[in-house]
Amino acid sequence: MSSTTRFGSLLALAIVFFCTTAGNADDAVPLSGDSATADSQSAEIDAAMSRNEFRSLDEDVQSLKKEVLDLNRDLFLLEEELLFPANSQVAFFISMDVGEYFQLDSVNLKIDGKEVANYLYTEREVKALLRGGVHRVHIGNLKVGDHELVAVFTGEGPHVRDYRRGATLNFSKGIGAKYVELEISDRVAKQQPEFFVREWE
Repeated sequence: MSSTTRFGSLLALAIVFFCTTAGNADDAVPLSGDSATADSQSAEIDAAMSRNEFRSLDEDVQSLKKEVLDLNRDLFLLEEELLFPANSQVAFFISMDVGEYFQLDSVNLKIDGKEVANYLYTEREVKALLRGGVHRVHIGNLKVGDHELVAVFTGEGPHVRDYRRGATLNFSKGIGAKYVELEISDRVAKQQPEFFVREWE
């Protein structure tokens, strides 16, 4: 066989091998790409389903929390109605106006000579009172008739001195709830605190 014929045969074999190899490579690439795309889409679907499930679970938890808070509130109101019926209920509230000449520390309440409340205030609670808040310091039951309330306020008065002041109220308890406010205010003219006890109509 001449060298020319042998070269032609080798060239033909090389062409056939190249075409076969290229064909196999072309067939393999799309299969690999399709598999990767399918895996990616499946992962995205799983992630979306997980997010939806988490969102639904979070909504259920928030709804359950609200129901529990509503139930606790209803139970608290029911308990108060049972323990302190409207016919015998009496409640005392603390309020403050300005507070420049008095920093409240504590309040002690006595009704008919018997101590019913002794409350020590935190700095945060005093600030809430100065912003217009009202604190219910005591709630209880009283029989119909005349009663005496003695309230003793302690704290820091003018010139950064310890201050203790009492206020007395004689009141009559009728049928129905009774509400009494203990107000602390400033007497600017005398630069002294004032303590008022009054009944709510």
